[in-house]
Amino acid sequence: MNVIQAILLGLLQGLAEFLPISSSGHLVIFRSFFGMEEVMLTFDVFLHLGTLFAVIVVFFKDIVAILRRPFSKEMLLLIIATVPVVFAGLFLGDFVTKVFSSVIPIALALIFTGLLLFFSDNFQGRRKMKDLSKFEALVVGLFQAVAILPGVSRSGATIFAALACGMTRKAAARFSFLLSIIAILGAAGKQSFDVIKETGGLTLQPYYFAGMAAAAFAGICAILFFLRLLEKKSLRFFSYYCWAFAAFTIVWALVIK
Repeated sequence: MNVIQAILLGLLQGLAEFLPISSSGHLVIFRSFFGMEEVMLTFDVFLHLGTLFAVIVVFFKDIVAILRRPFSKEMLLLIIATVPVVFAGLFLGDFVTKVFSSVIPIALALIFTGLLLFFSDNFQGRRKMKDLSKFEALVVGLFQAVAILPGVSRSGATIFAALACGMTRKAAARFSFLLSIIAILGAAGKQSFDVIKETGGLTLQPYYFAGMAAAAFAGICAILFFLRLLEKKSLRFFSYYCWAFAAFTIVWALVIK
């Protein structure tokens, strides 16, 4: 990999992490397109750190406010909603890696993401994050756990669940992005552990930092763009994109490749 490729993958990670189109699915598919199918765990760690920086920058005030009240209901809801993805990552991670090693299952998962986004517009709630019950937070967390499948958008799945629980669009997006902090940090931590276990340490390359910077920049832009778009436009635009990209991927894998 060179610096240009790292920047392109970083931009893709930053955009797809916070737009409801699945960053993990896009990375696997694009790597397959360009013949970079080998797993690069260390590089993925840096991409996750870039997107983590992005969400912290945009939601810095919210994060500080929650940390100042560690025993608040909002903190409790975030913890409850995080539990399912922790268990899914620990017990299903290897299975997911094997099943979703080819692009066809990922394309099918993108179709599922499109369905979630398509039906999200049917919900018009008025509740905020603090109005959720513990059970509803768990439901959102279960949808986040499903999103360990490459092709299932984490933001799309959690926003769909939050909207189904009666939250406003703005509140659903805020809950989803705050949840992403813990999810991204956990993913980066697990990948770092895997790298150290396999190689004995982290080997740094210049293109790692280029990819991380690109992911951070694209992530900040994606979050700000999505928050503004969500107030005015339908989520179905993203469902059409997911379906079109999934169709192209299946045709490419079965016919062109």
